[in-house]
Amino acid sequence: MRLKSKCAIVVGAGQTPGSTIGNGRAIATLFAREGAKVLCVDRDGARAEETTAMIAKEGGTAFAFAADIAKGGGAALVAEGLAKLGRLDILVNNVGIGGRDGPAHKLEDDGYDRIMNVNLKAMWQTIKAAVPAMREGGGGAIVNISSLASLAGGNMLAYELSKAGVNRLTTHVAQSNARYGVRCNAVLPGLMDTPMVAVAGIATERGGSEDEVRKARNARVPLGGKMGTAWDTAHAALFLASDEAKFITGVLLPVDGGMSSRIG
Repeated sequence: MRLKSKCAIVVGAGQTPGSTIGNGRAIATLFAREGAKVLCVDRDGARAEETTAMIAKEGGTAFAFAADIAKGGGAALVAEGLAKLGRLDILVNNVGIGGRDGPAHKLEDDGYDRIMNVNLKAMWQTIKAAVPAMREGGGGAIVNISSLASLAGGNMLAYELSKAGVNRLTTHVAQSNARYGVRCNAVLPGLMDTPMVAVAGIATERGGSEDEVRKARNARVPLGGKMGTAWDTAHAALFLASDEAKFITGVLLPVDGGMSSRIG
């Protein structure tokens, strides 16, 4: 019960269909298990409902809400959270898309604009809506899901820039709200076996099998030679959202099996 009596909004709590669990669903589920009331937000209302039903089956308290933060849904989801939960203690921004990306000499304007709008601008707008409620309530915790790609990469310029922007957004919000008791931290997942990673899609694109793609990705991870899971991301988010981290703000926490510690 590390989040007993806490009220949380998890953005991106649904997930792309797949054989594994996604970060948002794992975070929402774990938060509910730890005693929080959770508003599960997703662009796809049916996917948010699926997560809510899973939480309810375990005896947790959750509500579903459909909102597209890329189209100004940030203010609406915060208003819904306050209406359903009564207050806002925790906000998790689990937002991130890819596709139509590439290196600088190949990336097109529409791909760049789409990714930056969803991954960075929409996250800022959601935080903008949430911060006043948290300040008024005497404090709160914001956890942004960034990516190891914010520190390393070379083939997905828009995604890398958007997540690097999330890192700076995190430290900015932490500094500008510390006096009000509002903390802001980020989790930087590395190679994860989640539906968003689209292992099946990579396999289709490259003409190989899912097992081959997993094997290749696993081999790149120093710790245990195996990708992480959404539960690894969720446990990191749980710590940062909980009172155990009450003296931690502005931190960018890699959850990557040691990949970011390698130099050269």
